[in-house]
Amino acid sequence: MGAHRVGGSREMVYILPFPNLGHAGAGPAGPCQPPLLQGRCDGEWQRGRNILWSLTREPARREGCPVLPEALNAPLAGKLINSWFDCTLQRRRYSQFNGKAKRTEKVNRREPSIDLLEAFVEHWKGITHYYIESTDEDTPAKKTDIPWRLKQMLDILVYEERQQAASEAGPCLEYLLQHKILETLCTLGKAEYPPGMRQQVFQFFSKVLAQVQHPLLHYLSVHRPVQKLLRLGGTVPGSLTEKEEVQFTTVLCSKIQQDPALLTYILEGKKTVARKQVSREPTALPGEMASIEDKDHPHSKAPDTGPCGAGALTTQLPAETEEPSGGIGENNLVTSLIGLCKSKKGRVALKAQENLLLLVSVASQAAATYLVQSSPCCPAIVEHLCQLYQSMPTFLDPADIATLEGISWRLPSAPSDEASFPGKEALAAFLGWFDYCDHLIMEAHTVVADALAKAVAEKLFVEILQPQLLHVSEQSILTATALLTTLLRQLRSPALLREAVTFLLGTEQQPAAPEDSPCTLCTHLIRHCDHLSDEISIATLRLFEELLQKPHEQIVRSLILCHLEGRLYVVRGSPEPESYEDTLDLEEDPYFTDGLLDSGFQPSKPPPAPATNLDGKTAVTEIVNSFLCLVPEEAKTSAFLEETGYDTYVHDAYGLFQECSSRVAPWGWPQVLTPLDAHEPERPFFEGHFFRMLFDRMSRILEQPYSLNLQVTSVLSRLALLPHPLIHEYLLDPYINLAPGCRSLFSVLVRVIGDLMQRIQRVPQFPGKLLLVRKQLMGQVPGEQLDHQTLLQGVVVLEEFCKELAAIAFVKFPPQGPHLCLSPPPEGHV
Repeated sequence: MGAHRVGGSREMVYILPFPNLGHAGAGPAGPCQPPLLQGRCDGEWQRGRNILWSLTREPARREGCPVLPEALNAPLAGKLINSWFDCTLQRRRYSQFNGKAKRTEKVNRREPSIDLLEAFVEHWKGITHYYIESTDEDTPAKKTDIPWRLKQMLDILVYEERQQAASEAGPCLEYLLQHKILETLCTLGKAEYPPGMRQQVFQFFSKVLAQVQHPLLHYLSVHRPVQKLLRLGGTVPGSLTEKEEVQFTTVLCSKIQQDPALLTYILEGKKTVARKQVSREPTALPGEMASIEDKDHPHSKAPDTGPCGAGALTTQLPAETEEPSGGIGENNLVTSLIGLCKSKKGRVALKAQENLLLLVSVASQAAATYLVQSSPCCPAIVEHLCQLYQSMPTFLDPADIATLEGISWRLPSAPSDEASFPGKEALAAFLGWFDYCDHLIMEAHTVVADALAKAVAEKLFVEILQPQLLHVSEQSILTATALLTTLLRQLRSPALLREAVTFLLGTEQQPAAPEDSPCTLCTHLIRHCDHLSDEISIATLRLFEELLQKPHEQIVRSLILCHLEGRLYVVRGSPEPESYEDTLDLEEDPYFTDGLLDSGFQPSKPPPAPATNLDGKTAVTEIVNSFLCLVPEEAKTSAFLEETGYDTYVHDAYGLFQECSSRVAPWGWPQVLTPLDAHEPERPFFEGHFFRMLFDRMSRILEQPYSLNLQVTSVLSRLALLPHPLIHEYLLDPYINLAPGCRSLFSVLVRVIGDLMQRIQRVPQFPGKLLLVRKQLMGQVPGEQLDHQTLLQGVVVLEEFCKELAAIAFVKFPPQGPHLCLSPPPEGHV
């Protein structure tokens, strides 16, 4: 660092590179004189200062910069300047270190003598004086000193609490409660002056309730402004305070989780209090609550109060309090959370849902009862679900609905990689909220879960879906059925599953008569399985297939078992197994034998004599062979292609059977059949409306579309997998001695084979065309239209279905014996 030349006049000058060395006219002791240095720098500094000062007597050519005449040697000036600069830098470092050490020593020598209450009151007065003195209505709150003063007040409260004994309120906290500071802040937030004040109030409330450990919400001067602030929030969708509101509700829900008695303090509104004052005498608070009751504002003197929460939670709620206070329209914690769940900001909505989940999972029985009976919790949740349903298009394609299956409430948005269709976002929002309701029911207290499940069943299932399922419009039936199937697939909570089963099947479990035609929803749905519209039939069959996979015993009992109990389909008087000659009714069926004789086709091989065990049951090997050999060789094509063999079905059936066995193991099903009573009088047997529909559909397998046949056989396979001896005998035993007029699955298949033998005579080059159709179905050749294509596709389905039934029979009965092998369920699973 050095001086540099300036100007071109006779008198050459050098401008010093640092302006604050000194000014013309100032003496050696002027204001810019640096402090004296210690040690060896003192002499150098004094000498340089005196020389420089004597040479700067002329008026400065530049303000703040000493001017040197050209008589001064430039190198000497540079040397002096450098020396001064080095000494000044060291001096400054020394001064900073020395000052810091002195301050630290001063702090350590004496404690602060600040009066906390005086400082707290001073900060509060500073906030109130702002409203008295300020005239600028446009300055945001965050640009004033209000946030800083609120922060100081919070810090004083927290610091004071740490100095106090446990459960003892300090002077600042008492001042906060007695002077209703929170109520005043709530009023200021409502006025939204200065702009953004509501945001500051929400933050202050949240931090005070979270950081102050003393129980505050029991005080009237705390929970009343909390209620007002909750009513203040959520009034404007998409407000700028959503983030602060959800933080506020997080603190409240956490407090309720820790102390369920707080629920009534937070949820209780004006209408509830007024009703309690009129309807009954005040209930005394428990001893532990009386100690923290607001002393300055007792409940008897406050017009807006009453016996708060604790008393209500320790006694049975009277009849008049069962009506939710204020209804859904009055904002409280529940409605605020519901409003925040509707936020367009994903993080805010997710946090609000987590808070609501925390609220309904309260552990106290009394608190859960209060939440159900005296709050709009369940109605508000279900109302939003119904609103989302109504926002969807009236008609939706079942294929489009299937693309959004598996949506979670944590990720309710539709997948971006899927094709777009009208109503996609609305459908995704509805499915996401239904999944959330199901999760709420699964995690909530039993009282809340049952009430919420009943509300969903009443409002969504009965009032919205049922009229659409019974509608005359085919499009309405199709959309409602597809949506109901998707909801069943997502459903996991036992309480909601119970309500769904009751809605679909009713409560009646007695066997029906053939002439009975009850006007129940179940009867209508079974009729839809045999609808003129193939799309409706397929959609309804999918609904029943999904229903059969749910872990609820009433489903199987209502549809199937109540009709099979008693084994009325078996001829009485012949409990012993029949001989081989008695089992030849398969060939003696005139419908079946006529077709064989006329066509020239022969079965794969004649049914062998059924080997029986000591208990009179047919060996599994003979059952498997009966199904594998049912379709004649001339109508089989799987042998010409790979990966279509019987072994693949065995592998798949084994996994499905293990899963099914684990699901039904808790139901205590028997493993062996009940012996027939030979002296019991015979009664007419009716397979039930469900089996009758399935058998009728199966008998028309050669006439129905390929997709419909696949769905019919899929439902029958699900039924055959059930590990119940009655189901196994009725669906998988070819050798049962059926009573007159009765039919089983095997007898239906035998008649279908007889019909097939007659039909294929009219199809030229039947084997070649059949193989071509199979290759088309497998995607090996282009799918060109052929004559008799429906018949040929039906034959392919029939062959594969017989192999699937054989595989199911094999895995249900080990080769060593015919007893069902029920595996115990894995631990923790149903």
